[in-house]
Amino acid sequence: QVQLVESGGGLVQPGGSLRLSCAASRSISNSNRMGWYRQAPGKERELVASITSAGSTDYADSAKGRFTISRDNAKNTWYLQMNSLEPEDTAVYYCRASYGFRVYWGQGTQVTVSS
Repeated sequence: QVQLVESGGGLVQPGGSLRLSCAASRSISNSNRMGWYRQAPGKERELVASITSAGSTDYADSAKGRFTISRDNAKNTWYLQMNSLEPEDTAVYYCRASYGFRVYWGQGTQVTVSS
C-alpha cells in the first residue's frame, strides 16, 4: 500500500499562482508514472499533467504553457506549479501514482480561483 498526501491548495485570485505537492510513502523512483488530475463540480475527473519515471511529461491542452509538473526523487514528492490561474481551474486536484499495475490516489486538495 502506498499513501499519497497532497498539499498546497487554496484560494487564489485570477492570474495568481499555486504549487501543489504530493508526498508518497514509497520511493517514487519505482513509480511508472505520477500525475495530477482534477475534478470540477458536475464534471468528470480529468488528467492535468503526468510525468514518467524517465522524466517524460504530458499535459492537458488547458495546462500547456501555464502548469509545470516536476518531481524530487530524494523527497519522494512531485509537484504541480500552476501559473496564470483562471476561474476555470477551480477544482479538487488529486495526485496519482502507478507502481506496476497498482494505482494509488491522494485524498484531493481544493483549488479555488476567484476574485
